[in-house]
Amino acid sequence: MLVTRPEPGLSETMAHLAASGWRGIACPALNVESRPLRLSEARFDGVLVSSGQALAALRGAVAPDLPLFAVGEATAARARAAGFRDVRAAGGDAAALLAALGPAPEGGGHLLLPTGEGVGQALAEGARRLGWRVTRRVAYVARPAAALATDGLAALAAGRVEAVLFFSAATARAFRRALPPLLVRSLSDIHAIVLAPKIAAALDPAEWARISTATRPHQDAMLECLARREDGDAVIRS
Repeated sequence: MLVTRPEPGLSETMAHLAASGWRGIACPALNVESRPLRLSEARFDGVLVSSGQALAALRGAVAPDLPLFAVGEATAARARAAGFRDVRAAGGDAAALLAALGPAPEGGGHLLLPTGEGVGQALAEGARRLGWRVTRRVAYVARPAAALATDGLAALAAGRVEAVLFFSAATARAFRRALPPLLVRSLSDIHAIVLAPKIAAALDPAEWARISTATRPHQDAMLECLARREDGDAVIRS
């Protein structure tokens, strides 16, 4: 199967696939560049992290003992590995992240929200409705890949791909834009598996054999969407 997510996360998913008995091909559709955080002398009461992509910019920019609310367990694990000591994991999406955050304490509280360029406004507004003051800063920029990985394109051309994994709507759109026109027809035999409904909305169902949405926002649930064929033709099996 093709894995379209960029680092950080790509290597983790590839290792998870291998451990689960599946063969993956790295085919990132986005290039992510970290940006230094431009922070004032303001004091923060916590950090709200909706993507593991933001963690690189946080290193050295905020105190490691500051409470960090991570969108899910994978992001929380990366935050702990980066040295953050007070990490609280939510259930995997923005609604769960706001629920884990909860209302601001009496007298208010100030959150840092490091996000990608052009995203995070809805999450910031949700936290403000809970009484928090929110400072949103760009921590990374995600650009569509100019071209997809050679290995991925070769597998598509040879009809050796059974499934493609999409972890974000931006990745789904970037993959489709970077796909050579001659290979668009190959999608009609391929199962698209997405992490959340909004990602499915970024795909054209007429182009795919099937689009499946994980029942929960976790890569394990994405793998559960796969029909485990036993006839030997599925090249995603190792």
